[in-house]
Amino acid sequence: MQQKIADDFDLKILRELRADARITNNELAERIGLSPSPCLRRVRRLEETGVIRGYTTLVDPSAFGWSMVAIATIRLSRQNEDEIVMFEDAIRGWEEVLECHLVTGSRDYVLKVVTGSLEQYERFIKEKIARLKCVASIETSFVMNTIKERRL
Repeated sequence: MQQKIADDFDLKILRELRADARITNNELAERIGLSPSPCLRRVRRLEETGVIRGYTTLVDPSAFGWSMVAIATIRLSRQNEDEIVMFEDAIRGWEEVLECHLVTGSRDYVLKVVTGSLEQYERFIKEKIARLKCVASIETSFVMNTIKERRL
C-alpha cells in the first residue's frame, strides 16, 4: 500500500494549498523549496491518492441571502438501513444543508443548515425534515456568532 503523505514536502504542499488553492505551481514550488516539476508530480500524487479531494471556493453565505445558521440534531425513529438511506438521500439534495454528520450518542445526525430568516428555517423544517417518516425528533440551536471556522 502506497503511503499517502510521503514526507515534510507533502505536508508543506498541503499547508500552502490549504491557505491558497489558486497558487501557481511555480509559486508553490518556490515556497516549499522544490523545483516545479517534482512539486507538480507530488501535487498530482496527492490528488490521485485522495489526500487532496478537490478544490473549492469559500463564498460568503450572505451572497445567497443566507443570514441564519442553525445546528440541527436529528434522531431517527429506527436505525435500520432503509431509514438511514431515506434520510441521507433526502439530505444530499437540500441546498440549505451545508454539512451532515452521522454521530454517536443520543442523536443520529448533526446538520449545519443555512437560511435567510427564522421563517425560512421553519419552512425548511416543516416542508422537508418533518415530512420524512423516518425522523423521530429534531432539536435546533441557532448560531449567534462564529468564533472559528476552518477547512482542512
